Amino acid sequence: MRSEKNAPRSCGYVVDERYFWQQSILDMGGDTEPGAPVETPSPRRRLMNLIERSGLASLTARIPPTDLEDEDLLRVHSAMYLEDFRELSAGRGGELGDFAGFGPGAYDIAKLAAGGAHAALAAVLRGEVDVSYALVRPPGHHAEPDRARGYCLLANTPVAIEKLRAEGLVRRVAILDWDVHHGNGAQLIYWDDPDTLTISIHQDRLYPSDSGFVDETGSVAAERSNVNIPLPAGSGRGAYEYAFEQVVEPAIERFSPELIVIASGLDSGAMDPMGRMMLSHQAFADLTRRCIALAERVCHGRLGIVQEGGYSPLYVPFCGAEILAALLGVDSDIDTDYFDDLDELPDQQLSPHQESVVNRVAQVVGLRSS
Repeated sequence: MRSEKNAPRSCGYVVDERYFWQQSILDMGGDTEPGAPVETPSPRRRLMNLIERSGLASLTARIPPTDLEDEDLLRVHSAMYLEDFRELSAGRGGELGDFAGFGPGAYDIAKLAAGGAHAALAAVLRGEVDVSYALVRPPGHHAEPDRARGYCLLANTPVAIEKLRAEGLVRRVAILDWDVHHGNGAQLIYWDDPDTLTISIHQDRLYPSDSGFVDETGSVAAERSNVNIPLPAGSGRGAYEYAFEQVVEPAIERFSPELIVIASGLDSGAMDPMGRMMLSHQAFADLTRRCIALAERVCHGRLGIVQEGGYSPLYVPFCGAEILAALLGVDSDIDTDYFDDLDELPDQQLSPHQESVVNRVAQVVGLRSS
């Protein structure tokens, strides 16, 4: 396993067997035989296994999840929602929002996932590691203060950030969400907060279909602190790199955060069943390297990644492992020959309609004149 030129970096790594025990559920009924939920443990468990098998895990500093208290959740979620969640979790499970069914014991597992996000980010802020990766489940970026949504039961990253703020470890935070679905949770939670920059690069009107638009830029008190880049379906490396050049990097540089958090959904990968984007494992690694360089310019390298979506058991492991290798500053030596042609597809080139969307975002959020 070879190191890159300016590496290796120390990387904290959070994972816990219990993350794979949460079972999403679907309602019975309808006109077709019920299928299995799309959100299952398999993609992330296979990612964990590849990280171990490849030797990447041995290069990391293992970090246990923080044991959160209910008061940590109450900084983000309503008391009524948490009470309902605890009650259903103690029984047979249930559903507290659209596409967000859960089984028994989900409350404690979701709290452990938020605790994993906190532990990973805290290690960076305390200077214990350079960067970190929290391989947590269930995901969190759709969860809102008073309801679950889209397989997300607790808002993992906001819960972590608010605890870090309460501990005096950080004030200004930038969240970059590259999940294929809109990061509606952070947008809602931080709509009025000028100390949190939320950027979501997602497939236009995929889920939720009623949010994630260019003109949603934050309240008057936090104008331009929320940035949405709703790319057309079929966007690949060229569109994402152009979005980084024109919007992501200049927006974060202008904001000048103390910490950058990537909400890393791997469902924007080219083989994911829940999206229609074209990112390859190499593209995920290259975008991660850009984020590392950006963090070194604006916040002394403080960067943490929190796992979000990703539903392809075949491809998620390779995308996630290459991201971790980029964080560590090493070549993974993982055999990816089967997927290496993805970057050669014509859809990877920037198209005029994709460029137009990014240019409009840059104009709306004040990064270029009209």
